Amino acid sequence: MKKNMGAADKIVRLVIAAIIAVLYLTEVISGTLGIGLLIAAGVFVLVSLIGFCPLYLPFKLSTKKNE
Repeated sequence: MKKNMGAADKIVRLVIAAIIAVLYLTEVISGTLGIGLLIAAGVFVLVSLIGFCPLYLPFKLSTKKNE
């Protein structure tokens, strides 16, 4: 698995995941929508920690700077 996410991409995903978590914990979002968004936030965190986004593969995208 070749990493294909840059630092800015990781930070944006982590911030979005944190916002979703706060909104769920403060009960601004709830129910099925809230659970779905929490699952998406979990995927964002996991993908950010790994540094690999499988959705970038079919489009041959990479936000990581070449070394």
